[in-house]
Amino acid sequence: MKKLDKLILRAFAGPFLLTFAVVQFILLMVTLLKYMDDLIGKDLGWQVITKLIFFFSVITIPTALPLAVLLSSLMTYGNLGEHHELTAIKSSGISLTRILRPVLIVSLLLTGLAFWFNNRIVPSANLQTFSLLWDVRQQKLALDIKEGVFYTGLPGYTIKVNQKEGENGDLLKGVMIYDHRNAQGNATVILADSGRMFTRFGGSYLALELFHGRTYVEQPDARDRAGASFYRQVFDRNLITFSLASFNLNLTDQKLFTGNKMMKNIPQLQQYTDSLHNKLVQERRLFPRQLNPYYVYMRLDTSGRALNRKVENWQVPATKLPVLNANLLDQAENRVRNLRTYVGSTSEHMSNLAKEAGNFRIEIYKKYTQSAAVLLMFLIGAPLGAIIKKGGLGVPVLISIVFFIIYYVLSIIGEKYGREGIMPVASGVWMATVLLLPVGVFFLNQARRDSGLLETDFWGRLFRKVKWPFRGYKKAV
Repeated sequence: MKKLDKLILRAFAGPFLLTFAVVQFILLMVTLLKYMDDLIGKDLGWQVITKLIFFFSVITIPTALPLAVLLSSLMTYGNLGEHHELTAIKSSGISLTRILRPVLIVSLLLTGLAFWFNNRIVPSANLQTFSLLWDVRQQKLALDIKEGVFYTGLPGYTIKVNQKEGENGDLLKGVMIYDHRNAQGNATVILADSGRMFTRFGGSYLALELFHGRTYVEQPDARDRAGASFYRQVFDRNLITFSLASFNLNLTDQKLFTGNKMMKNIPQLQQYTDSLHNKLVQERRLFPRQLNPYYVYMRLDTSGRALNRKVENWQVPATKLPVLNANLLDQAENRVRNLRTYVGSTSEHMSNLAKEAGNFRIEIYKKYTQSAAVLLMFLIGAPLGAIIKKGGLGVPVLISIVFFIIYYVLSIIGEKYGREGIMPVASGVWMATVLLLPVGVFFLNQARRDSGLLETDFWGRLFRKVKWPFRGYKKAV
């Protein structure tokens, strides 16, 4: 490796690692904020939170990598240009494409690594993430008994506390407990002047130690409602234990989530897509045959004789022809109505099959486009950095954000068009790459010619070139 390559790679490594860490952190925070409502107040524990943060970090890498390459390329060649190192290298007879080659090779390696990561690691990480997130969403909120509010989080009980005291809020005043475990309503009511709340057996059970209270129990008579018995019990101390098993995080079998397109690699996606396509082709082929029963009809001649071959010996008296014709008309209307309903539902079903197959094809193409975005961002960032000749985190960050937003918006629009059938799926998914690739080639061409793309003189000359043909047109007029 030549000294020039080492110089450029050292200049690229620092900004790349820094920008990748910053972008990864920002995307991770955005993802956590998106699911924050599902995580707060459930006492998940540091193990579950750590797992979610790790898996979220993994699945955001494909999005962070192109932006990090764009920003670090801008910073690298912007710094070289700002300190006149780029000019010195060019003056020695080395072309810009040779200067870009070390980072280009690294970008190609990152592109291949991104594709492997998207196809192998991300599906498994999605399975782990969203199966765990599903279980977190199903878990109830952590035990939180508030003052003056009926709490129904414990199965079979309703608890109300007038006042909570103590450093941890474990001392209670004015406790009311409704016990309806026997499915007979609030037949058992416990009232206490005060109490103490604590956990037992390693946090698996909640204990309420009540003081100076009464227990009211109603035992209805199944045969005679008026003969129900009622008794009251007074206590100085009463200990009630509640199981907290319903607050535990129950893990669902991950096999139930493997059917989602985000949890599949390219061979699995292709297999499922082919299966949907074959099913759609078969249903379209059978559709005309399934319409035949709706076209059964019977014609009568003027004498009332049926013209159908199967019933050609059937004779209808002329006096009953009006009634028969009315019945046949009603039957025809019903058949048309049923036919229209069947055609509508079948068409909708086929349309849904086609959309589902399209969604799986989009997921296949996205694994390629997200990887190609790494190389695309280099083709935009490196030449543009050589043109603007500004390093640091000022102008490069602004330009990077603008181009990344443009790429992201075009990707969303293309996927939407492909999903809705406005344009072919492949064209829609690749639309952002195809539209921005000429921009990168344009920047590369301008950088090779040492064009002052961001200087006012450049745009003034361009404006005069565009305006020049119209001057001749005015003189001719």
